[in-house]
Amino acid sequence: MSDPKTPEDSPKTTEENTGSVVEKKDTPENTPGDEKGKTLKLKDAIPDNGKREKQRNLLITIGVAVVIIVAAACAFVYLTASVATKGDTVSVYYTGAFDNGTVFDSNMNSTQPITFTLGNSSVIPGFDEAVTGMSVNQIKTVTIPYTKAYGAYDPGLVQTINRTGPIENTTFVVGQLYTVHYKTANTYSTIKILNVTPKTVTFDANNRMAGENLTFTIKLDNLTKKQ
Repeated sequence: MSDPKTPEDSPKTTEENTGSVVEKKDTPENTPGDEKGKTLKLKDAIPDNGKREKQRNLLITIGVAVVIIVAAACAFVYLTASVATKGDTVSVYYTGAFDNGTVFDSNMNSTQPITFTLGNSSVIPGFDEAVTGMSVNQIKTVTIPYTKAYGAYDPGLVQTINRTGPIENTTFVVGQLYTVHYKTANTYSTIKILNVTPKTVTFDANNRMAGENLTFTIKLDNLTKKQ
């Protein structure tokens, strides 16, 4: 009588022989195709942070540029509208002095500024230029060369005439200023008496500030823009 077979000696079924293989088959396997698909999906899911950052920086740069342009345009309009330009009517206070510091004229302590229109030749060219570009309540000091003030001194305007006719009995004082009316041209001129004799009078028809560089301290009191 043969020995009974132990379970180890019994023939194994197909399922028993391949059980471990079946268990492996039940576990999902990744094929090369599946790996590629996962890779593509993973790649599509990852955001391109570098590209987004560049786009963000570009938008910021454009926004800043627009703000700067708008601000510059507004500033240009504002500043252009608030400063004196040709054709505007201005009222100013001033003090004028020679090179040696001697003040020859001033209305700073008065309540009446001088009023004129820029560019209409009612004041000396240098004064007109100095006021141009000023804003209300601005104060500036400028030195105007004689070429833009009362011109060069002309020795030909020093004349000696005989004391006849209307001026025969006129009393002249050396150093005194007189206003002369030239009927032919219907103009007025201020002359300075240089010398007087019983028969002649010598005078200087140059403007008393001819040949002088002038320093002005100017305050723009009021500004009316050209309509």
